[in-house]
Amino acid sequence: MSIEVSSSLPLVEIDGSPFEVGVALGRHGRDIVHRHLIRTHGWASVIAFAGHERIVAARALVEAHFPRYFEELHGLAKGLELPFDEVFAWNCRGDIRAIAPDGCTTVMLPGQRLTLAHNEDGDPGLRPGCAIVRIASAGRAFFGFVYPGSLPGHTFALNDAGLAMAVNNIRSRQTGPGMPRMVLCRAVLDCGTVREALDMLRSSQRAAAFHISLAQPGNRGIASVEFTHSACSVRQVDAPEVHANHLIHDGTREERQRVTASSRSRQERGEEILAGGMTGVEPLAVLWDRQRTALPIYREQPDDPDGENTLATAVFRVDMDRIACEIYDRAHAAPLFRFEERRSLLD
Repeated sequence: MSIEVSSSLPLVEIDGSPFEVGVALGRHGRDIVHRHLIRTHGWASVIAFAGHERIVAARALVEAHFPRYFEELHGLAKGLELPFDEVFAWNCRGDIRAIAPDGCTTVMLPGQRLTLAHNEDGDPGLRPGCAIVRIASAGRAFFGFVYPGSLPGHTFALNDAGLAMAVNNIRSRQTGPGMPRMVLCRAVLDCGTVREALDMLRSSQRAAAFHISLAQPGNRGIASVEFTHSACSVRQVDAPEVHANHLIHDGTREERQRVTASSRSRQERGEEILAGGMTGVEPLAVLWDRQRTALPIYREQPDDPDGENTLATAVFRVDMDRIACEIYDRAHAAPLFRFEERRSLLD
């Protein structure tokens, strides 16, 4: 794998034990977490639940079933110089608050060459601490976008089995006891195949909701997954599709959820563009669209109603024996990172 870099969004390469990986991630994000994150209402409202029985039970679940990620979280807390209980609660934020941030839009284009593309939308105040990380630890090596103070895996990423994923926030109001959704996404990065990831998500006790798109060389389709506390809906994408961070599958859309005006607008506008046939070749025509000026798909307004901006865009192009990716930190600019991997993934 080769990576070309020209970026203000840094590439951070980390090798070591799970605890050492967590420490390195924490140290990278420590300044912006102390300068910005822990001063926000969002942090305060989540940390108020740090001792809640559901969070205590979730800690026990993670320690029992995913001890390596438990160690990553301990290392993250050490690197951040914050109490473990607070850092763990923050990594459960979507499991206890339907208002959890990180909006995001994903475009899925089937065909001879699969395309999975994603806008990562989040708190612009965290931008200085965000990074593209390349991690080699006890599990599979992977790279992806990370937020300061958070486990990797709940944004966009690719592992060394060629498994590409993009994750959208779902603001479910029907959460319950179970494994934190961010830990489940971290577990996807250790899976070798799409099927293995789907089996893990279906069989897990889930606390809350996410949408995950999965693609891999050797697979002929893109899997669109909406999992909630009570359901896990999987469908193969057989026509161009957009997902703008609320439940839209037939098996989940009736669940109670919070759909913001931005989320609804981005979904409607994305479907409008796809219906017009504008994205037969280029998914960035959707992800960089600003036609709805008040609630655009590409978000850069300082007063965005959800408090989110587009922080990065990733485009994965997947053939039967290769995967290529470009990552951008702003629209209509040259990609910051390019990489390509060619190998047989069918053995």
